[in-house]
Parts: sequence; C-alpha cells; structure tokens
Amino acid sequence: MTLGTTLSPGIDVPSIPLTKIAPWAVFVGLLALLAVFFISTEQGAVSMLSGTGVHEWVHDARHLLGYPCH
Repeated sequence: MTLGTTLSPGIDVPSIPLTKIAPWAVFVGLLALLAVFFISTEQGAVSMLSGTGVHEWVHDARHLLGYPCH
C-alpha cells in the first residue's frame, strides 16, 4: 500500500499591507493597556476616578490576575 499525497488546488492568501494593520494594532494595544491599568492600579495606588465603582467592577479580574487590592 502506497501512501501518496494529493495536492489541493492553490489557495490564494491575501496579503495585508503593514500600513493597514498598524493603526488597528496601535488601537488594540492602547485598549489593552487601558484595560490593564484599570484592572491593576485604578483605585489602588493611583486613582483617576473618584468613588469605588471601578474597583468593584474589576475586583474579581484583579484577583484572577494576581493583583492584590486589599
């Protein structure tokens, strides 16, 4: 019994230029940094917003990621 390989027809994979990806990469990176800021330090060592609302919303995520908050 011979194991042969069959070639599938060529699949064209579109190339996306870096100039189209870069703005989205920067946008997603800034959103990620903002999320990490709010989870890690908001209303802990640094507070941009008054009250405890942000702390209560991200409390479980903070503990899940290993950040102490109390």
